[in-house]
Amino acid sequence: MQERTLGRQGLAASAIGFGSMGISFAYGPADETGGAAAIQRAHELGVTHFDTAELYGWGENEKLVGKTVAAFRDEITIATKFGFTRDYGTDSRPEHIREVLDNSLRHLGVDHVDVLYQHRVDPKVPIEDVAGAVGELIEAGKVKYLGLSEAGPETIRKAHAVQPVSVLQTEYSLFERDVEQLFPTLRELGIGFVAYSPLGRGFLTGTAQPAGSYDQGDMRNRDLRWQPGNFEKNVEAVRQLSELAAGKGATVAQLALAWILAQGEDIVPIPGTRTPERVEENTAAADLVLTPADLDAIAAILPTGGFGGRYAEASLPTWV
Repeated sequence: MQERTLGRQGLAASAIGFGSMGISFAYGPADETGGAAAIQRAHELGVTHFDTAELYGWGENEKLVGKTVAAFRDEITIATKFGFTRDYGTDSRPEHIREVLDNSLRHLGVDHVDVLYQHRVDPKVPIEDVAGAVGELIEAGKVKYLGLSEAGPETIRKAHAVQPVSVLQTEYSLFERDVEQLFPTLRELGIGFVAYSPLGRGFLTGTAQPAGSYDQGDMRNRDLRWQPGNFEKNVEAVRQLSELAAGKGATVAQLALAWILAQGEDIVPIPGTRTPERVEENTAAADLVLTPADLDAIAAILPTGGFGGRYAEASLPTWV
């Protein structure tokens, strides 16, 4: 597995990381057994960057990740997040950041985390205060690197001026391209990028079913890309991408991940799964080389992203 550098502060990560959210949260009932097996297999295949958060089961996901990686913790980087409340509001007050981190360290069974993200920007707390609080935790040895998630250029610049930001995490895939507008700012400041939901929340695996087909509580039942009208157009796009992938001896998921890797050496996708077999498929994407002709063919199929936004208009994050 190739290694990439995220940001100018020294954060190193495997070209393909592992996102653990779906083991415990947002994709139907939790599957700790399958999730643990997937994490173990990811490590065996060279994945060194594992992503979790307080929000994913309010500590349960962190406990699973911590228990599973305990034997090889010193060989990997662990990222977690703060900033949500139990009613899905935001709370990034410095005292709350410290409380959440202490809980996360206890859940993970570690003495520090490598990346601490603000999960969502908190309009009630100046980002300078947030960056300063994480900077103090870095000085104390509890955190190595500051990350932001779903933040805009002004917020990124203000935080970076107080405490260097190593990485921004935002949804990014062949289906979701909006964050590309931030890439010039990130590269100017020397900030890496982590792509969450790099397989379009599973649509880019070729296994998508219409909204309403999933377990109650599964976020895909509400995602606009799964709704009638959009769903059929996205299925057709995936069919065309699958044909292109097959011509290269690859799956559509591998094509989608390789496309992200081709967008820059400072980008790492973190696909999640509950099965070792999917981990094997995903990690193999790091070895798939896309030619300029391949990238042109992909652009012809999905020039600006998928059909339907990732959130209803009222729920869209505001990037400032």
